[in-house]
Amino acid sequence: MYFDSNIKLLRRRKNRTQDEVAEQLRMKRSTLSGYENRVAQPGLEVLLVFSDYYHIAVDTLLKVDLSKLSETQLRQLEHGEDVFLRGGNLRVLASTVNAANEENIELVPVKAQAGYTSGFADPEYISALKVFQLPFLSGEKKYRTFQLQGDSMLPIPEKAWVTGEYVLNWKELKTGEACVVLTMDEGIVFKIVENRMEQDGMLTLYSLNPLYEPYEINVNEIREIWKFVHFISHEIPEPVIPENQLVRTVVSLKQDLDRLKLSMPGEGRGD
Repeated sequence: MYFDSNIKLLRRRKNRTQDEVAEQLRMKRSTLSGYENRVAQPGLEVLLVFSDYYHIAVDTLLKVDLSKLSETQLRQLEHGEDVFLRGGNLRVLASTVNAANEENIELVPVKAQAGYTSGFADPEYISALKVFQLPFLSGEKKYRTFQLQGDSMLPIPEKAWVTGEYVLNWKELKTGEACVVLTMDEGIVFKIVENRMEQDGMLTLYSLNPLYEPYEINVNEIREIWKFVHFISHEIPEPVIPENQLVRTVVSLKQDLDRLKLSMPGEGRGD
């Protein structure tokens, strides 16, 4: 049982003293100290009080060693994403950490993406992926890198590596953001999103390539969302041809106009 160490960890994550928590739970500080130091054993009513306070299920407080979880997994719990509370609605993020308990960035190449659709929540599958670290990214957020396939997001080159930040609360996703979206039918796609979850429970997904039509997807079909951070590629993105053509056309017209002015009587002379 991990109740004693778990409630101590959760209290410290909230930056609360024993006096502050004891007051909010309407118990003596010495009683709380006894629970945290395994001097006293809580009854069912006390367990429910702690469960309500931390928004974590009793089973989790008792059976799961929270100190072994990654920072991302702890934040999921504190957001209410608890397997014992939410059951089948839980979005489980399987993750890996390095020897210093820092979040790895897992690489999902094109050849692994078919397996990722079914194995994204399997810790064993995720642990088999190659990992790396980027020191300029926040240590308090979870990142994963996916390799692009197809040309729907040109001018970002095909086979580029796109790093995304894990989105825990989908409702906070802003319209116009680029995201890697995992769905059970489409697999991994990289799109610009229009967030309509509050209105009708839908996302509209747009490609940067205008040849591809936008389409709608119900949130029930979505498994993960990763907000775009950056991409890595050995190719230089193609220039935006229409804009270059427009510039060249304007320059050509100006040159023609200048020549026309010079050919007109009285133009180009001082009289």
